[in-house]
Amino acid sequence: MIDPYYLEWANLLLRWIHVITAIAWVGSSFYFVFLDNNLVKPNSPDLLEKGVDGALWAVHGGGFYNPQKYMVAPKKIHTKLHWFFWESYTTWMSGFALFTLLYLFNASSYLIDKSLMDWTPTQAVLVALSFLVVFWIVYDRVSQWVGFRENGELGVGVIMFFVISFAAWLACHWFAGRAAFLLTGAMMATTMSANVFFWIIPGQRKVVGAMTSGQKLPAAELVMHGKRGKQRSVHNTYFTLPVLFAMLSNHYSFLYSHDYHWVTLIAMMLAGALIRQFFVQRHAYHQNKASNPLPFALIGLVIIAAVIVALKPDTNAQALQSTDAAPVTYAQVQKIFEQRCYACHGEAVQMKNLRFDSPQEVKKNAQNMYQQAVVLRQMPMNNATQITDLEREQIKRWYEAGAPVTP
Repeated sequence: MIDPYYLEWANLLLRWIHVITAIAWVGSSFYFVFLDNNLVKPNSPDLLEKGVDGALWAVHGGGFYNPQKYMVAPKKIHTKLHWFFWESYTTWMSGFALFTLLYLFNASSYLIDKSLMDWTPTQAVLVALSFLVVFWIVYDRVSQWVGFRENGELGVGVIMFFVISFAAWLACHWFAGRAAFLLTGAMMATTMSANVFFWIIPGQRKVVGAMTSGQKLPAAELVMHGKRGKQRSVHNTYFTLPVLFAMLSNHYSFLYSHDYHWVTLIAMMLAGALIRQFFVQRHAYHQNKASNPLPFALIGLVIIAAVIVALKPDTNAQALQSTDAAPVTYAQVQKIFEQRCYACHGEAVQMKNLRFDSPQEVKKNAQNMYQQAVVLRQMPMNNATQITDLEREQIKRWYEAGAPVTP
């Protein structure tokens, strides 16, 4: 059994690594989409002779840069070739390690909500992992069968919207809300990394291998590797904002504790994809390569505004309830703590090294208890001890009265 203190450090360090590598991966994805939409076919004979299909001049950090793109392999690579894949792999590995540490190793507390599905921890873990695998298989087949047909990319987008919506609905009806949001993001993030691992990098390796060995690949095969690599890269960039929302939203209980939390998740991910579409097409629009993409951003913002309005609690009713109610004593909340909190924060078990079974400990942790149980509504975890809204309201009134710990 690992000491909880060291588990907390492992959690922190893995999360730190995960965020850093995710920034690097998402940043490079955004940058290359920007390049694709801003490279201009050159007129210079020497560049055309080399096979340059697009070029761009940029200035940054006191220097000038001139990236060039070749639709097929260049005749020779004169300097070191940089591969963009460790950003993806490290993001996925650190994320999966964090998911394993927090959710899979603690399935009873974090994955399972017995009011939804009364699974054993093993069953919950296997089903959660199947989301990652099955979604990749479905997406990969759809991209291969539909993606290169006429209007194929639109078809892929429509099909995957319904697939993702169904997966989000399923996750929210099978798993605890917080885990469901994270799992939905994790399945898309796994597919993003799988695109890099199974298609983008292998295709590039074949092209580079043919160049360095002198072996000539058929032109159609070279073009297909380029098209497929670009297809999966573009798909990845549309996944980024929905994935980031799903990953971040599990920290905000007002999202995943709502009765229609699956609708919230789907709507916000759709808004993210639409806003990303605006940024993707914005560069092409400035070069008269695409229609004005502003409506995509506006629709995305309208969806976000609608979700904000729909989730807003009735503060007037809550304020009236709090005003009319009598003050709550420590004796009253102590009964709540005993029934709902002592299982994890009592004499036998002290999760996070916290105890709430004495007046002194309650006084010391009153603010934290109020934040977690009332404001964030994250505790008890997945409401495993079935605390009621009325009991949360009593804790709120007790805290607002100064959190007294005397009878």
